[in-house]
Amino acid sequence: MNRDGHDGGETAQDARGTHAAPLPHPTPPAPAGPPARPPVPPRPSAAPGTTPAPAGPPPPPDGGAFLRWLRTPRPEAPPGVWRYGHVPRPDEEPELTPARQLFTGALIALLVGWLFWSLLWNGYLGDYWMWPYYALTPEAWSLPSTVDEERAGFVASTAYYLLVGGGILAAVARLGRWAEIGRRYVVPRLRRPAPAPGAAPATAEEDPAQWPQLREAGLTGAADRLAADARAGLMRDVDHARIARAWQGVRGGRHGMADFSAAVAQRGAAACPHPSGVRDLPGRAARHDLLTGQVRIGTAADDPRNPYRFRGVGLGLGTDLLGTSLLAVGPAGAGKTGHLVWPVAESLCLQALAGRAAVVVVGGAGAGLGAIDAYDVVIRVGQPDSVHDLDLYGGTTDPDEAAAVLAEALVGDLAAPHSGGDTRRATTVLAQLLGPFRAVHGRFPAVPELRGLLDGAPGPLAELRRALTAAGQEAMLRELDARERQTAHPGDVGGTLADRIALLDRPAFASFFDTRGEGRPFSLRALDHPVRVRIDLPQRGHADASQIIARLVLAQFTAAVAAREDRSLFACLVLDDATGAVTPEAVRALQRLRSAHAGVVLTLRTLDDVPRPLRGPLLGAIGCRMALSGLTPWDGQDFAEVWGKEWTEARDVTDRQIIAETPLGKGAHALRRVITGRAPTARAVTVRQVERERWSASELAHAVPPGHAVLSLTTVRGEHAPPLLVDLRR
Repeated sequence: MNRDGHDGGETAQDARGTHAAPLPHPTPPAPAGPPARPPVPPRPSAAPGTTPAPAGPPPPPDGGAFLRWLRTPRPEAPPGVWRYGHVPRPDEEPELTPARQLFTGALIALLVGWLFWSLLWNGYLGDYWMWPYYALTPEAWSLPSTVDEERAGFVASTAYYLLVGGGILAAVARLGRWAEIGRRYVVPRLRRPAPAPGAAPATAEEDPAQWPQLREAGLTGAADRLAADARAGLMRDVDHARIARAWQGVRGGRHGMADFSAAVAQRGAAACPHPSGVRDLPGRAARHDLLTGQVRIGTAADDPRNPYRFRGVGLGLGTDLLGTSLLAVGPAGAGKTGHLVWPVAESLCLQALAGRAAVVVVGGAGAGLGAIDAYDVVIRVGQPDSVHDLDLYGGTTDPDEAAAVLAEALVGDLAAPHSGGDTRRATTVLAQLLGPFRAVHGRFPAVPELRGLLDGAPGPLAELRRALTAAGQEAMLRELDARERQTAHPGDVGGTLADRIALLDRPAFASFFDTRGEGRPFSLRALDHPVRVRIDLPQRGHADASQIIARLVLAQFTAAVAAREDRSLFACLVLDDATGAVTPEAVRALQRLRSAHAGVVLTLRTLDDVPRPLRGPLLGAIGCRMALSGLTPWDGQDFAEVWGKEWTEARDVTDRQIIAETPLGKGAHALRRVITGRAPTARAVTVRQVERERWSASELAHAVPPGHAVLSLTTVRGEHAPPLLVDLRR
């Protein structure tokens, strides 16, 4: 149990040993049940300052809702389209004739056809139309002498009249566009029976609820058990996704088929549990589809600026999009946390329970990042009741690697956009101290110890020198000598590092960043397991320290996911308010995340929080970009530049007054002017192709309604969706 009362199960209990024995994999369970855990006292439902999430509805006893969800079609769609029950739309908007013009044309066509038939019937057009009849029938049928001949002639002539009349009617219907009238006004009013959504397929091989992939592998008993649990209402979407993930591990050779079959046969839908034993979140705030891995974030507006095939369709985010990372920019109150950050974090937590993802959510305390029970590890920096601690050095034992990550956190925001000289010098300074200290003590220094070494005070350095001399560490003594020589130089970065580390050497953080083994530090090297982590930053009282911690987490995340051996899990860092976290090294690291099957979600109030030279590279490194309502024109200009231009059709309409030459024409024009109030004009339309911005800076600043955003998406496969106006409230 952690300090905030969260029972994280096996995941939380193993957080202490994340350096050598990280969080356990969700192995396909053996036939035995989950291991026993020590009893824990009751836990609070949420952290102080947060609202507990409502409890999720229990599954229906007959499993009907789950089966309908599972069987609902999910057709292929463009990037970002919510695939659950999606009905594809054509690429181009069909030209619709106005209703008045449509019905008028149909009536005129009918009258013309009727007049033409009347002229034929009454002989005004001669008898030429009867020549085919005379040529194909005996003469006796036209001039009958017997009753049989008269009867045959009557039948043949009637059939010919129907044939001619039917042809005229068909021509009239085609000319009057009766078919379009039927499609638009008749067919929608018929209440024709339609197949129920999510209806069972005709065969078991086509029914996902029958687990055909298991039956093909010969695991009929396991498939029958899972199908029975689904019908009985014992299976949830998380269970289905988790067992499907475990089956992928079996097919990939990571797990044994016999163990998988035995576990499913014994536990059914509860098989292959997450290390915490949890099968769902305490409540859900967004719509999720774990079959496709999407979370719905809104609906593309029915707006002319959106391509026709996207208008009115739902939009969702999945790992295929988050793998290119996402940046959302909008002022406070625009809905970044409620409409984006928490739905995405909630989706990743669900996928972590399914064994498909690992997520770290970083934000201010009370920022609305969900209930504590939605996470396995909760680190509340600056709160004495937080059991879990954050490893200052990212779980590494290499002094150079630890120095690089810590230097990025302390002075990464001071580095020049393209040179990064300050960060490299800071890395060298820290390595000159971390290496000798670890060689003597077998650990890295705690925050107060590191501050004393960086200050250059003779006491700590002399003590470290004596310990190195006694241990015979000649190489480390040379490192320490170099550090002491550099301390006397006026441009030494050690003083800056000491000032920055002093922000973490505060009484509020006295029990954090422990390196003596007395706390329970969590290391981001545990991200090769399906862990759900939440880090609360003390933004209210320690804004500068919060920015350092945010940079530290981002640097540790990018280093940890790049070093993972098993990249089958999607790893994501959700950083609510990335102010001060975007550095030159962070931008370079973001470009490497796609190949590591990882991504980040960053939010900013304004791009002014990012140095001007880094704004273009940041927007270029991020695949998914969101501009929320209330954006400034300066921020809009940066988005407009990265979204580029497109060719569009422009129409120029010119009205030219008509001058009458004759007295009759002048009188007609005068009468028309009296009736309409306008002079007679002739309209000329010029159509041309022009290149214009997809979204201009002015449109982004003033034409995005409240609760909306403009969102562009890119998948890890390189597919693009253009900037779309999205209603985040639907």
